[in-house]
Amino acid sequence: MRIVLAADGSKYTKKALAFLANHEALAGADGELLVLNVQPVMPPRVRTMMGAEAVTAYHQEEAAKVLDPIRKFLDRKDIRYRAEWKAGEPAAQILAAADRSKAHLVVMGTHGYGLLGRALMGSVAQRVLADASVPVLLVQ
Repeated sequence: MRIVLAADGSKYTKKALAFLANHEALAGADGELLVLNVQPVMPPRVRTMMGAEAVTAYHQEEAAKVLDPIRKFLDRKDIRYRAEWKAGEPAAQILAAADRSKAHLVVMGTHGYGLLGRALMGSVAQRVLADASVPVLLVQ
């Protein structure tokens, strides 16, 4: 089974990762885990002032803060995975990664803002759940 784990570095990501590690059989012997971190796009004005290379370096540094501890954890668990980061709108990037990798499942944490929070702020998890073509497992 191919699984996409959306990782934002929150405690909910850690819970989702722990769930996957404790349920290794979920992926199967030939399973594949894609750990994805999505970085926010810089406004064009900031990108112009800083330069594309500086923005890319910033995104790489921020993504490494999230992905490096996950890599260390997964290496100890002997789970087959690959980790990558993308810049963009989180829900769209998660859905694109699921399509691109032909995932069977998307796993992500949910911050649990509640009905009012989702109505006011929008929810990445809610949008992924609504638009995904594969099952989505939300961990809170």
